[in-house]
Amino acid sequence: MTVFQFEDSSTSLGIAVLFQIGAGVSLPGVVAGRCGARVILSDSAELPACLENCRRSCEVNGLRDVSVVGLTWGQVSPDLLILPALDIILGSDVFYEPEDFEDVLVTVFFLLRRNPQAQFWTTYQERSADWSIEALLHKWSLQCLHIPLESFQANKECLAGSNLPGSHTVHMIVITMRKQSGDT
Repeated sequence: MTVFQFEDSSTSLGIAVLFQIGAGVSLPGVVAGRCGARVILSDSAELPACLENCRRSCEVNGLRDVSVVGLTWGQVSPDLLILPALDIILGSDVFYEPEDFEDVLVTVFFLLRRNPQAQFWTTYQERSADWSIEALLHKWSLQCLHIPLESFQANKECLAGSNLPGSHTVHMIVITMRKQSGDT
């Protein structure tokens, strides 16, 4: 995902308001911030250490104006209600456990309903061919576009000094609100 962001940064990230869910150590958010985006990071409201990791990542990378908010996937919190207008929502490997898939998509749906022009950019490692979000996308009126890794040179055996994705199947998708008939 970070390679895709870097490739796309010259056209969109410098003017974007970006919200990263499940930020962890915040690498995609930090890269976006370094590329000029206004960044808001989030991780589990129930894990203060995760939120502190987000803050530390920003600090060591010289990002001073990054907000960090706690959230619980699938729940609308006051922090979600006061977010500014968003252009991009990021989620790096947030489709990790099938029991969380719908909660992630409920959160994404809420954010996209409030920001109809926004996009949810996400990458995930395929862990089982039996796990799918297709029915959930339909249920929540969302659509997705698969972004081939080769379209931004991220399909190499060794990428940025890592053997991932070479030994794993990694996908990138962009999720948006499904266009209704009559929409332009």
